[in-house]
Amino acid sequence: MVTLGCARNDVDSEELAGRLAADGWLVVDDAAESDVVVVNTCGFIEAAKKDSIDSLLEAAELKKEGRVRGVVAVGCLAERYGNQLGDSLPEADAVLGFDAYAQIGGKLDAVLRGEVLPAHMPRDRRRLLPLAPVARRAALGATGPVLAPDRSPVNSLDRSPMRPVADAAQQASTGRLGGPVPVRQRLGREPVAPLKLATGCDRRCSFCAIPSFRGAYVSRSPDEILAEAAWLAGTGVRELYLVSENSTSYGKDFGDLRALEKLLPELAATPGIARVRVSYLQPAELRPGLVGAICTTPGVAAYFDLSFQHASASVLRRMRRFGDGRRFTELLGTIRDLAPHAGARSNVIVGFPGETGADVAELERFLETAELDAVGVFGYSDEDGTEAAGYDGKVGSATIARRVAQLTDLAEQLTAARAQDRLGSEVVVLVEEVGLAGAGPQGQPEAEGRAEHQAPEVDGSCRLVGPGVERLAVGDLVRASVVGTEGVDLIATLHSLRIPPDPTDVARHRAGVS
Repeated sequence: MVTLGCARNDVDSEELAGRLAADGWLVVDDAAESDVVVVNTCGFIEAAKKDSIDSLLEAAELKKEGRVRGVVAVGCLAERYGNQLGDSLPEADAVLGFDAYAQIGGKLDAVLRGEVLPAHMPRDRRRLLPLAPVARRAALGATGPVLAPDRSPVNSLDRSPMRPVADAAQQASTGRLGGPVPVRQRLGREPVAPLKLATGCDRRCSFCAIPSFRGAYVSRSPDEILAEAAWLAGTGVRELYLVSENSTSYGKDFGDLRALEKLLPELAATPGIARVRVSYLQPAELRPGLVGAICTTPGVAAYFDLSFQHASASVLRRMRRFGDGRRFTELLGTIRDLAPHAGARSNVIVGFPGETGADVAELERFLETAELDAVGVFGYSDEDGTEAAGYDGKVGSATIARRVAQLTDLAEQLTAARAQDRLGSEVVVLVEEVGLAGAGPQGQPEAEGRAEHQAPEVDGSCRLVGPGVERLAVGDLVRASVVGTEGVDLIATLHSLRIPPDPTDVARHRAGVS
């Protein structure tokens, strides 16, 4: 199983692995030892599409060499382009859309039998469920086959697969006796794992194609999420990384805009879970109650992954988004009033059609005052089927490249300075790796992990050094003092080995009390 793209794809791969295991398949670590290579593709931007195609071609080479018997494409690229991908990439034995996930084991069996499977036929998934979010629960149904208005199967991702608890051992591992367990198989041993809140998106950003192939917004039920959280804790997970296309929309299809605020304390109380982190928050939907819940709930990271995209009001309106630099600065101020050391990151797009030099200067001024811990800078490119692809005022590729380099350089300087601002402060670190620095037995003990303001994969990390590090294990949650920086990365010495920290200490730390 080769997984590309975001953390949401990581969850999809583990659900596919769980379904495959139920059908008698075994996921192996080495593609050359497999019968079939399944590539879970990403279809978001050009670079991700290229990586997906390259991975499929690499798997096809193994097939040519006789080392594997089948190559199958799944994921967003397969869902978005389906038969086009199949026609242009005959090396793939099957191109499967999301509807095929529930029968994935049977599909791979068919590939091994030499059957020719029709490539997925893409369609606009926004049309598969009612427009009104609160009407979607009835349309999805509680049991039985799930059909769209045209009587075709609805995206299986709209309902994460769960199965009844089979025995006492499984009951004990879930921590919720008699509840369901996820049809999911962990593909790694990291102490942090993504946990899916919802699928789909109802926003209509002019540059983004995700809603068309991920579908309308559908929240998972709180009971289902809590059951999966307990199951993940039973596999050794210490931090839950809550993912979706838009976490601030969670619960709107229940008719409860406070659903995430209510869910966070319950997730944080899951036995074995030390920290809960929320990703992908839309600034326009971020309500004061949710800000307060993230900043003040013990066990929830004071971390804000905010999708600003730009700071110029005129550019944002063409993007079909809300806000501007002033409003974003006010939002960050509200967050820091509650949690002075809160982490904040964002992504920005430069070179959007109609963007001027003055717009770029406005974005730079915002970044210079925002004190973000991490900033991703992306150059705009037309995406098939999006409104912006038809806009006039296109910015030339050379200008886009120059603006990306300019903003990237600024972001690196600003985020490094933000890391230096944390010198002398106390951080709570989840240990992810332990080992020795350098070679040989004389190397100094070190460990690496992430502080509360650092999300997995996308942000910096924290290197732990000095006395006591030799006693650490993966999954420990420790308090440390920041003594150095390397760009956005921190270097810290252990302050306390209490695991987990007392909630009062966490609250005091967030409030800036030593």
